[in-house]
Amino acid sequence: QVQLVESGGGLVQAGGSLRLSCAASGRTFSNYVMGWFRQAPGKEREFVSAISWSGGSTTYADAVKGRFSISRDNAKKTVYLQMNVLKPEDTAVYYCAAGSGSWLRTDDRRYDYWGQGTQVTVSS
Repeated sequence: QVQLVESGGGLVQAGGSLRLSCAASGRTFSNYVMGWFRQAPGKEREFVSAISWSGGSTTYADAVKGRFSISRDNAKKTVYLQMNVLKPEDTAVYYCAAGSGSWLRTDDRRYDYWGQGTQVTVSS
């Protein structure tokens, strides 16, 4: 079992930055691929980014490529999402997720554990 707790969300103006954190507890954190997803009001949950066990491989949704950066610190059992040049359309609840296995995946059905989410609101 893995427990995930997100933090770092908030209200920011367009063009600003936020860094989300996701702290894990439970089983060996470094065995899991970690992902970030988001869900805006009235919309389906969508993939944002994912990172491999070692942090050596990452992938991003086209909508955030070049603006967001995912990283992880296995010693601290934490994954981060640095979000820069935020836009109003980035407004959503952001969730982190953990998936067993070594391959990066964008399908939320391939993740085993989820956090409760943190709200990000970007004002225009």
